[in-house]
This record gives sequence, structure tokens and C-alpha cells, in this order.
Amino acid sequence: MALDEKQIEKLTTRVIDALHTVYDPEIPVDVYELGLIYDISITPEGKTHILMTMTTPNCPMIESLPEEIKEKVGALTDVSEVDIEVTFEPSWDKDMMSEEAKLQLGFL
Repeated sequence: MALDEKQIEKLTTRVIDALHTVYDPEIPVDVYELGLIYDISITPEGKTHILMTMTTPNCPMIESLPEEIKEKVGALTDVSEVDIEVTFEPSWDKDMMSEEAKLQLGFL
């Protein structure tokens, strides 16, 4: 059964909620608030593509963090497949963090 636009919108919200539960263990802020998630796209079939980055190209979590995201998002109802793409263009910097994350880390 194909998802309609409204269902995709609700599923996107649930994906974001799941991303709020994934933390970089070195930083006490979730990956979404850190600004590591560049894009989320979901097809009517539930295929979910997440474009993300890491804080640095040599981040020790480069293998495990995307896997944790894939597991948590893949467990959501209506998600049929999860594809995680890691990019370093543009490279991450602290300006990509949400105001909440900046406040939590003492940047504000």
C-alpha cells in the first residue's frame, strides 16, 4: 500500500523523533539537534533515504552511528527500507546545530 502525502509527512515526523534518540557518545546532544542530518526523503513505498554527515571525517563513530540510525528508523511502522548516505559536503560546523544544542553545549 502506497503512502499518501499526509502519511509521508507524519512518517517524516516519526523519523525525526527516532533521530532524537540517537546520540553521538562524545557529545550529549542527539544527531538531529547537532545538525548532522542534512535531508530526509521518503517514497510512497516507505523507502527512507537519510543524507547525513559526521562532525569530522575521522569521527570514530562513522560506522556505528549510521547503523544505529538505520536500526531505529527501520523499526518504524511504514518504513520499508532505510538508506543512509554519509557526506562531508558541506562539512559540518557548529553553526549547523540547533539553538537548543548550542545552549546545551554552552555556545550561547
